[in-house]
Amino acid sequence: MKYKTITVTTNHDSAELVSSAMFDVGAEGVSILDKQDFLDLVKSDVIWDYVDENLLNQTDSVKVSTVVSPQDADYDIRLENRLQEMKEFGVSYGEIVVGEVDEQDWANEWKKYYKPIVTPQITVVPTWISYAPRADEKIMRLDPGMAFGTGEHATTRMCLELMDVDGKTVIDVGCGSGILGIGAELVGAKSVYMCDIDPQAVEFARKNAQLNGVKAVVEEADLIEGDHKADFIFANITADILMRLSNSIGKHLNDGGTIVLSGIINTRLDEVVECYEKAGYVIIDRAEREDWRALKLKRK
Repeated sequence: MKYKTITVTTNHDSAELVSSAMFDVGAEGVSILDKQDFLDLVKSDVIWDYVDENLLNQTDSVKVSTVVSPQDADYDIRLENRLQEMKEFGVSYGEIVVGEVDEQDWANEWKKYYKPIVTPQITVVPTWISYAPRADEKIMRLDPGMAFGTGEHATTRMCLELMDVDGKTVIDVGCGSGILGIGAELVGAKSVYMCDIDPQAVEFARKNAQLNGVKAVVEEADLIEGDHKADFIFANITADILMRLSNSIGKHLNDGGTIVLSGIINTRLDEVVECYEKAGYVIIDRAEREDWRALKLKRK
């Protein structure tokens, strides 16, 4: 079977917005080919044994791509409509190119773009990568499948950095591959409940929980309709859904509990803050990486 590939040409400043638009209209995974990311790494403290000099010959344009089912006949049309809507937020883009790729080629190709992700509390290592941990280093092994991340995205990393769960009960809303809920239990959470409306996400989250010896409850569910409660809630989704949750998420939070919101593009931050302040929350910490923002909240 052949999958459809959708590629949008844009620039460095708009790449994350184009990526967000792809997720908004149904993408399950996005890749960004940006020479500037490579140049930033070269200037960093990372020590390179070998660098492919062909990367330096790339143009300054950025390619943002996704792969969708061949049955999704109008994905490119939905994407173009969404990008048109986002022009008011300053998004800039050029041609939208539709192609195709063999299923087997794609199944192996995406693995090349993952690497171990080191955060202060835990290191996330894809299952196909060999990694020798330090004596005091907590390791999470993760198979994200083609549709989910291993923690390299700014939104997930900020959640891991704001995580404060030792001895607490935890809910992970929109769990994806399960990285946040699994990570929480590995660093000392009392119990973890993970939910997602995507059955594929639930399948991978359950597999990854088992892989790491984590006994979290994982369900295909919408938190709004459930009755679970916890001391600490992760919601790493999108600004629109976070705002929709602002008046209902509190019923799932124990007294004195904490919420971490992520997946907020910087142009939507003020809207999210306003919603949660009106709902009775106060910001106790925040994080920012690239064009993304995360908030740590408590009830007033």
